[in-house]
Amino acid sequence: MLDKPEFWVGLAFLIFLGIMAYVKAPALIGKALDDRAEQIRKTLDEARKLREDAQALLADYRRKHREADEEAKAIIERARRDAEAFAEETKRALSESVERRTRLAEEKIARAEAQAMSEVRAAAVDLAIGAAERIVRDRVAGPAGAGLIEQSIRDLKGRLS
Repeated sequence: MLDKPEFWVGLAFLIFLGIMAYVKAPALIGKALDDRAEQIRKTLDEARKLREDAQALLADYRRKHREADEEAKAIIERARRDAEAFAEETKRALSESVERRTRLAEEKIARAEAQAMSEVRAAAVDLAIGAAERIVRDRVAGPAGAGLIEQSIRDLKGRLS
């Protein structure tokens, strides 16, 4: 039996197992495995917590994105309404301005017509007086005629004024 290598390998293996049992290697290996399992469990818990935090953060960003979209839509709608109101106000102001300018132009035209009519009347009166004066002068001669003409001109000017 001492000649067979299997005997020596078996004996060496038993001695090895004895030494391992003496130094409590199974407990050390078990403790190392337990420590490693605990470290893996902590890593998994940390990863789970990070995943939950990331999901919460993603949900928060999605909510903020929705709110920003809604706010942008509200701003655009408000700007559209303001632009429409501004266009209406501008249209109304322009219409009022055109009406006011038209009214002022019509008033100016009416004043010009009245002034022209007044000037035409004055010119007509002056022409009529001149014509009447010539006619009367030609028909009425002498000092009595001159006095009559002067008196008629004064009366006529007084009536026309």
